[in-house]
Amino acid sequence: MQSLLENTSLVSRAYWLVRLRWVAVGGLAVATFGASEFMGVTLPVGALYAVSVVVLVYNLALYGLLRYWTRGAEMPSQARTGGVLTFQISADLFILTTILHYSGGIENPFLFFFAFHMIIASILRSRHQSYMQATLAVVLFGGLVVLESIGGLSHCSLEGFAGHGLYRDSTYVFGMLFVFTVTLYLIVYMTTSISEQLRRHQEDLEKANAQLREKDKVKNEYVLRVNHDIKGHLAAVLSCLDVVNGEMLGPLNDGQKDFVGRAHRRTTTCLEFIGALLKLTRMKLTGRLEAEPFPLKKCVHNALALAQNRARDKSVTLSHQMDPGIDMIWGEGVLIEDTLVNLLLNAVKYTPPGGRVDLEVRYESDSVLIRVADTGIGVPESALPRLFEEFYRADNARAAERDGTGLGLAFARQVVERHGGRIWFENNPGGGSVFSFTLPAGPMSSSSAVQ
Repeated sequence: MQSLLENTSLVSRAYWLVRLRWVAVGGLAVATFGASEFMGVTLPVGALYAVSVVVLVYNLALYGLLRYWTRGAEMPSQARTGGVLTFQISADLFILTTILHYSGGIENPFLFFFAFHMIIASILRSRHQSYMQATLAVVLFGGLVVLESIGGLSHCSLEGFAGHGLYRDSTYVFGMLFVFTVTLYLIVYMTTSISEQLRRHQEDLEKANAQLREKDKVKNEYVLRVNHDIKGHLAAVLSCLDVVNGEMLGPLNDGQKDFVGRAHRRTTTCLEFIGALLKLTRMKLTGRLEAEPFPLKKCVHNALALAQNRARDKSVTLSHQMDPGIDMIWGEGVLIEDTLVNLLLNAVKYTPPGGRVDLEVRYESDSVLIRVADTGIGVPESALPRLFEEFYRADNARAAERDGTGLGLAFARQVVERHGGRIWFENNPGGGSVFSFTLPAGPMSSSSAVQ
């Protein structure tokens, strides 16, 4: 896994250099045109435009090569991608030296662009490779200005800008080369030092994250085992209470009925909490969905049937609207139905008598949108950032209903996100809450099935 991540990172860096080069090609063409046409600078524009075309073709070839290497699921090797990165940086130094040769050499202030290349090399490659790139830059640029100074290469003066024959002044040339060399090596030293510190910090963080993930897995497995055992014991207690509460062992007086009823309600609530926690923990541990086509329409009707009795008992109007074409979608139907039931029961629970809950299901592009709106107590602004956290309940929810697990919305988010959808909250303009989530209508990608 670590090797794959490193390879992916190297490929991203290679693509980043390609994108930067598109900007450089455009900048060279625009600068050449602007300097020659508007600033009156004498330049061999034909040669500079030719360099622009060569760089354009070279960049297209590199882009095509990277696309070819990354067209499948398997990434190119780290050595191959690293070699392409080194080649790109070296080739860019040759290109910059060529551009400077046709645009004034040591008299061109764009020679400071070598500094940018050193920063890029120091960020993308190792300290040793960065010093090698700095040496190559010194050799290329130093060779250019020395050859131009002694007449070994023709010099393209920047008449109209800096045509003062500085390239012939040996004191100026060697002074500039000294400063140029020291600057490049200092840039490499400072940038690689910072980059190595950042890499070490990143490695430490990755190790810490891996340890946390492992500890979280152990914790979830422990919670799963313990909760499963507790659930079995509570189910046995509840079955006994059902027998006593149903007066199958004999009649109860009012005091006995009250205490047995309280015990029955508390045990039922506790079982619901443990059941929700078990489902959430099991989902986090497995991380996978058994996705297959399932009838969403049937899930919606089942969820409505479960919520309808609760709504009727509380005098809350429960209505729904569904696109007629809604039927088969991809996912795990049981989890989607549980999510719908959670949202509908929550809406009914926090809606006062006489209010209403509306369920809407419709297609949106290649997704299905499911929307549950109510006229209940709503969610205060202060609670929004933590609304989908495990065990969290807003203050107004605690005041309205003392019993609650704080796991329903966390479970809904886990289910929706593992299906490749998203879930969010909005305030109902007429008062109350609106919870919406989307589900992909077609087969899910493997990346969305594992979070």
